[in-house]
Amino acid sequence: MQVFRGLRHPGIAPACALTIGNFDGVHRGHQAMLALLTNEARHRGVPSCVLSFEPHPRDYFAARAGTPDQAPRRVATLRDKLSELERCGIDQAVIMRFDAAFAAQSPQAFIDDVLVRGLRARYVLVGDDFRFGAKRAGDYAMLDAAGARQGFDVARMQSYEVHGLRVSSSAVRDALAAGDLARCAALLGRPYSISGHVLHGRKLGRTLGTPTLNLRFGHARPAAQGVFAVQVHGLAEAPLPGVASLGVRPTVEHAGRQLLEVFCLQWPEALGRDGAYGRCVRVELLHKFHDERKYPSLEALREGIAQDIADARAWFGAPRAAR
Repeated sequence: MQVFRGLRHPGIAPACALTIGNFDGVHRGHQAMLALLTNEARHRGVPSCVLSFEPHPRDYFAARAGTPDQAPRRVATLRDKLSELERCGIDQAVIMRFDAAFAAQSPQAFIDDVLVRGLRARYVLVGDDFRFGAKRAGDYAMLDAAGARQGFDVARMQSYEVHGLRVSSSAVRDALAAGDLARCAALLGRPYSISGHVLHGRKLGRTLGTPTLNLRFGHARPAAQGVFAVQVHGLAEAPLPGVASLGVRPTVEHAGRQLLEVFCLQWPEALGRDGAYGRCVRVELLHKFHDERKYPSLEALREGIAQDIADARAWFGAPRAAR
């Protein structure tokens, strides 16, 4: 999959079948839409294309209003979103910077500048609640009428449900906030995971006797936070069981950066002590034990980590039906 930042790239296809949205989490509703898009693209003999935004429009408006906490928590990093779009068979993704100029664009200017001249869309697929342009003034009827005038087909996809529940990024966020990773996996169609390169940290885990893999979550407000039983992919042939903390490390730092710290219950000898640094790994969150805690001392932190490790070993050792 080719990825472009903005529209001014010679490599962008001269025509495409397009869908538009934030696609946070790339849940099962998104996947159904992307399957329809790729099918329509094949019929038309053009590449499939996703137009998405960074930052999330609601991040932008919340920051402009001085209320950043009103923005939705982020399900996936940009890396993980792009990875899932590629897995769904998308040919190209265009990431537009959502800023003041983009937010002020009229609906017709969005159609003319982005859809027609920028991406040369022949087919545009949107969700049932799609709005666009300044003050969300553009709607499906306007887009459909413009397509008839300007030479592109427009289609709308209705909501997707699982067991009577509408699948949405909001529903995924709610499941993560509740620590219900089974419900989250049902909405996503896969276990919830976070990927990234293993970074050097302060090595405090080694001091405490529990060396960890450190991954950054590239957003200030992840939808999931706390301590989890996890599986780590990318370090050995089989996934490695572990326990992980996702948050701001309030006992030792609270610098505002979101960090995923993973202690592997088993460690491949072939890696040595430092063999994981720089590797890109994927960490599946399987079960939540508790929220992030601020301990009164490093000794209390050491004891808390030991208990989390014991809980993780017990969870992985339990019969599957009891988990």
